[in-house]
Amino acid sequence: MRRYWFANDDIPMNILSRLPSKTLNSLKYVSRGWQNLISDRSFIKSQSKNTEPVSGFFFQEIFQWADADNKSISYIPVDTENSNIWRSVLNFLPEKVVILSSNNGLLCCRSCLPTSQPMIYVCNPLNKQWTSLQWPILGRNSIIALAFDPIHDPIDVSTDFKLVAVSKMKVKEKVEEEEEEEEQSFFFDIYLSKTGSWIRSKEFCLCYHKITKNKGILVQGILYWLTDGNQILMFDPENELSCLVMAPLPGTHFSSIPDLCIGESLGKLCYVVISEYGLQLWVLEDYFASEWELKISLSLQDWEKENSSVLYNIWEKMAGRVYGHMLPWVDPLAFKDGTLLLRVSVNVYSYQLDTRMMKKLCEVADLGPKSMFSPIVVPYSMSLVPLGET
Repeated sequence: MRRYWFANDDIPMNILSRLPSKTLNSLKYVSRGWQNLISDRSFIKSQSKNTEPVSGFFFQEIFQWADADNKSISYIPVDTENSNIWRSVLNFLPEKVVILSSNNGLLCCRSCLPTSQPMIYVCNPLNKQWTSLQWPILGRNSIIALAFDPIHDPIDVSTDFKLVAVSKMKVKEKVEEEEEEEEQSFFFDIYLSKTGSWIRSKEFCLCYHKITKNKGILVQGILYWLTDGNQILMFDPENELSCLVMAPLPGTHFSSIPDLCIGESLGKLCYVVISEYGLQLWVLEDYFASEWELKISLSLQDWEKENSSVLYNIWEKMAGRVYGHMLPWVDPLAFKDGTLLLRVSVNVYSYQLDTRMMKKLCEVADLGPKSMFSPIVVPYSMSLVPLGET
C-alpha cells in the first residue's frame, strides 16, 4: 500500500522536494518508500532547484615551503547553535586529499603529495559518494576547479560535470637580443566527465599576475579566479572564452593594503574588500566591461560600533598595513550567499552582511599551527546529487 501511494501520488514529492538536503538525507531512513523517493534522480533534480544556503566552510592549511601537503582538513559549520569543528567529514574517501573547489554540493579534491599515483576526486560529502580520475600531467602548481550545475548539467541518468585546470604557460621574449622564458599567460585544460577525457583549449589569457585565494568561483556556468594584481581571471568552459576583469577599485585608490576575497551570491560574482574606507561588497554586472555595482558600504567606525566586543581600533590597524608581508588583522577568507568567513586577529568569525551579525566559530589555533598564512578555504552548500562510487 505504501509503495503504491508513493508511486502514484504527487503530494509526497511536492512536499519533500521543498525540504533542505540535510533534512532529506535524514528522512531517507524513515522507510523504504521514502528512501526510494529521495534517492530517485528525478526527485533530486526537482529538489536541486531550491537554493541551498551555505552550510559551512572547508579549511586546510598550506605548507608553503615544503614538498609534502598537509593532510588535515577541518570543516567549520555555520548553521549550528554551538561552535565546533568537524575533522572527519572526508574520511569516506580512500586517501587523504587537498581541497580544490566546490559548488552545488560537490567537492573537488586531489591526492596529497608525494604519492606514486595522484588522483582527482569529485565527491558529495553529504551522501558520501565519490568518483575519481587520474591526475593529468599538468604540474603541481596547476589549479583545478569544478564546474557543475544540477539545473543545466544532466543528472537524470548520470551526473555530468567539468573540471578546468589552469596553468601558466612559458612564453619566449627577446630581451636585449637574448631570448628569455617568462610565465605570463594562463592556459586551460578541460575535463568532461561525459567522455572521460581532457581537452586542451585553444584559448589563453595574457596575465602577469598569480592566482590567489578562493580558487575557482562558479557563477552562472563561468569560473572566476582572484589574482594578486587587481584583476580577476574569467573563463567560460562552455564557449572556451577568457578575459581579465578589472577590480572595482584601482590599487592606487587605497593608501594602505586592502584585504579582499571573491565569492558568489544570488547568481552574481561578489567582490568583498576591507580597507581604510570600510567593508564594501561589490557585485559584477558585466564581466566584459568590468562593470561593478556597490551593494554594501559600511564604514570602519560603524562596523566597530556594531561589533565592539570583537573589533577595536580597527581603523588604525587597517591604515597601518602598508607592507605586503604584514599579516592582516582582519582577513576575509571566503564569501557565499551573504555569509562572510573572516579571521579577526586569532579568531575565525562568520559575518552576515544582511543582518550585520558576527558570530565566533573557532580559534585559529584550533585549525592548525600554520592556519594564519594563506589557507585553502572553500564554502560548501549541501545537495543530494549522486555520484557513482568507484
